[in-house]
Amino acid sequence: MKRFAVIGLGNFGFHAAKALFEDGNEVVAIDTDKARVQAIDPHSTEAVVLNATDREALKSLGLENMNGVIVSTGTKISISILICLYLQEIGVKKILAKALDDDHAKILKRVGATEIIHPERDMALRVSRSLSRPNVLDFIPLADDFDLVQAGPPAEFIGKSLKELNLRAKYNLHIIAIKELVPENFVLVPPASFRIKDSDILIILGKAKDIMHLKILK
Repeated sequence: MKRFAVIGLGNFGFHAAKALFEDGNEVVAIDTDKARVQAIDPHSTEAVVLNATDREALKSLGLENMNGVIVSTGTKISISILICLYLQEIGVKKILAKALDDDHAKILKRVGATEIIHPERDMALRVSRSLSRPNVLDFIPLADDFDLVQAGPPAEFIGKSLKELNLRAKYNLHIIAIKELVPENFVLVPPASFRIKDSDILIILGKAKDIMHLKILK
């Protein structure tokens, strides 16, 4: 079982803590607002009313032993910066911080955040991609311009094997898994002999510019 803490229980923090807890993790939820703490209490291991900018109070929680700490403290940039600094000084190894903009993200990185969260930007990107690329079932942005998408196969893929399609050579794309819907099955790293059916869902890894070459994204 993993252990996490969520500091700041606005909409993002509340749902992050709740989701982590529902996945079977231990979750410590922290906020200065008593009503927010009471609201998350049924969906967390421990809910604490605490000012996370108080370094000694923060240190008393033993957060250095957590698998990760999420910092989601609203629109006051200075608060999230100070909390990330204290978490880094305490010895927390994985600090995920919500940033309001790119400059905020740069500062958070400098003071100890190991991963930056842009919830509004990421959601806008997902919605926009789903509108402009309607056949894509899901879109996950990765580092260094790589994307991971789930998509139905174009007509010219049907009945052909992965060897015949040769997507790596033609498009520099990799089909890393296939969801078979009829019958239901999940094939991780499918063999070259696998033949694509119209009911299959392809999980494709590649650079965004290469993925755009496929007709499934037009």
